[in-house]
Amino acid sequence: MTEVQSHTAPAPHLVHVAVDAPQHSGLSRPLDYLSEGHLPAGCLVRVPLGRREVLGIVWDPPPAPDGPTGAPADDGPTGAPDDRPAAASADGPASPAGDASSDVPMSLKTVRSRFDPLPQLPRPWRTLVDFASAYYQRGTGELALSVLPPELRKIDPGTLAPRLARLVRRLDKADSARQAAPSPERPPLSDEQQGALLAFEAARQQARPVPLLLHGVTGSGKTEVYLRAAESVLADGRQVLVLVPEINLTPQLESRFATRFPGRRLVAMHSGLTPAQRLSHWLQALIGRADIVLGTRLSVFAPLPQLGLIVVDEEHDASYKQQEGARYSARDLAVYRGHVEAVPVILGSATPSLESWQRAEEGRYQRVTLARRVGDGALPRVRLFDMGTLPKEKGQPPVLAPLVLAALQQRLERGEQSLVFLNRRGYAPVLHCADCGWKSGCPHCSAWRVFHKGERTLRCHHCGFTERVPRACPECGNLDIAPIGRGTERLEEQLATLLPGARIARLDADSARGKGQLESRLAQVHGGEVDVLVGTQMVTKGHDFRRVTLVVAVNPDTALFASDFRAPERLFALLMQAAGRAGRDAAEAAHSEMWVQTWHPQHPLYATLKRHDFVAFAATQLAERRAAGLPPFSHLALLRAEARDPAVAMAFLRAAAEAARPLPEADGVMIYPPVPPPIPRVAGVERLQMLVESDSRVRLQRLLAGWLPTLHQLRPAHKGLARWAIDVDPLGI
Repeated sequence: MTEVQSHTAPAPHLVHVAVDAPQHSGLSRPLDYLSEGHLPAGCLVRVPLGRREVLGIVWDPPPAPDGPTGAPADDGPTGAPDDRPAAASADGPASPAGDASSDVPMSLKTVRSRFDPLPQLPRPWRTLVDFASAYYQRGTGELALSVLPPELRKIDPGTLAPRLARLVRRLDKADSARQAAPSPERPPLSDEQQGALLAFEAARQQARPVPLLLHGVTGSGKTEVYLRAAESVLADGRQVLVLVPEINLTPQLESRFATRFPGRRLVAMHSGLTPAQRLSHWLQALIGRADIVLGTRLSVFAPLPQLGLIVVDEEHDASYKQQEGARYSARDLAVYRGHVEAVPVILGSATPSLESWQRAEEGRYQRVTLARRVGDGALPRVRLFDMGTLPKEKGQPPVLAPLVLAALQQRLERGEQSLVFLNRRGYAPVLHCADCGWKSGCPHCSAWRVFHKGERTLRCHHCGFTERVPRACPECGNLDIAPIGRGTERLEEQLATLLPGARIARLDADSARGKGQLESRLAQVHGGEVDVLVGTQMVTKGHDFRRVTLVVAVNPDTALFASDFRAPERLFALLMQAAGRAGRDAAEAAHSEMWVQTWHPQHPLYATLKRHDFVAFAATQLAERRAAGLPPFSHLALLRAEARDPAVAMAFLRAAAEAARPLPEADGVMIYPPVPPPIPRVAGVERLQMLVESDSRVRLQRLLAGWLPTLHQLRPAHKGLARWAIDVDPLGI
């Protein structure tokens, strides 16, 4: 008789895995799985979810019920309670947290595979995602997986391993072939720049560095401060993260950093990359081979194990706020990430957001000022022209005032460049029939379809619906349908008539749509091949046009009387940034100027613009907001609902309001009645929103966290509801 030896199988391990579960499933927290061996938090795995196999991230166990909440200090969007419930299983019910144990439920599903060659996502990265998902009321897995390269979802560990090995070999080969580059010449620093760098070095020595708000006028050398700060951090073997608000600013800043640091590896992260490029750059950041990561808002989630500095350029820009999915603010998360990782954060702008300005006033940020341009160049003279004084031709005012046209002609004679700014693309915002009153409305949206003459199309800029321009009025057959209003395409055409022989170019989302078109057009401007550049707000941000001495703002008045309380702040920032494109060469600065064609020259906003006085503008706006109880002196969230039938969305929001009132967290929180947004219908879907307000960020967060499960429970009772979402710290109201 042969003795059979028994071998005890190793006890299974319980692991928590963040997966991208749909919001309506209610599975907002990591799920429980079994693993045959220990899996450290932060490693990537593939796990079963329903009938699918999906990408997941092994997550940290939830805190013990009686443990500390770990609520962070109020350095941005903080005060979000860390009251995560115990993780749920992939099959639904919750399971106890733990490691290898005889108490582990054996019915749990098992992790299929692990991405072995890949380092774990760092603990600070997971802390950032945990905070962002709690604060912005989204699922942990939904947010964590959405910020990873999409290519990771398509490949398995066996495919990634050789791919990573090839990448490392390529990087090693490039490093060995790289010759020591001579140190590039650095421009001398002004006294103000030296002071800013001293403040930065002092912040680096702090256990918890206070964010630096670098308030520098346009052309004051903020970028040089970023470069010197990065130089100091790179010398210590740390990584640098640089955020820019829009993709069109990436090439210029990337060139500046690449020129200054020829021996360093710089990677970009933005939506213009191919999936393969995005994965490669993300991997280089994770394995510590990327010295500098430069990108748009998604880059705030770049995994950087040796992070030493975060720079947020143009920190006031609304593009840092995500408008779909997890509606996070990359600027605010950058501040929180700096707090978590104890690294300095530099927030740079000529027109800081009023939230950041108020934090500096309260001492929570350290404000550093660059009040003078590099080379002591003068700021452009701002001049207003009252369009109401001009006679109208066929009921319409002229395109340009005579003095403005003369200023453009003067620049042409001197061989200088001009920038004409109109924040409306297309040829005209609407086509109109004078006989029957027909207008080119969008059948799917509460908006007009814009006339694009070059393409001969009517296009909705909200849903994208496009049709060829009709030969006659669709309703009465009148052949004489005409454009109303003016966009950049029409302005370009009219300027060509007014300035014969001038080399006129246009830069907007339409002209820069194709690959390489943006870079090509900017190169033409920098190379002196363009006399007059016409564009939308794309041309006003961050560009260093050395030959531009004149900026013209055409009809910026529409934002003066908008219902959104942030509209004056956005308009002032836009005009200040536009003015800053003129006179950036100190030798030409003395005769640089900006003309604003306005119907309201006496408006107080224009008075502060003429003086380039952001401090006075901010003081006035903050006083008005304090009196009205508006941010930054209160805290807001929007509950948005969408449905084909507006009655369905309205019923859901009203039911949500009723469900919130008895909650104990509702004390001190105001819930306003539902209202439609400015454009209530988009792509055939009706939209409504409900404002939630509190003077305490903590109270607002507690209500939202307690309200969220109820909202999930309400949805099945409202058939036809397309989607709903909570938007914390909304920018558009």
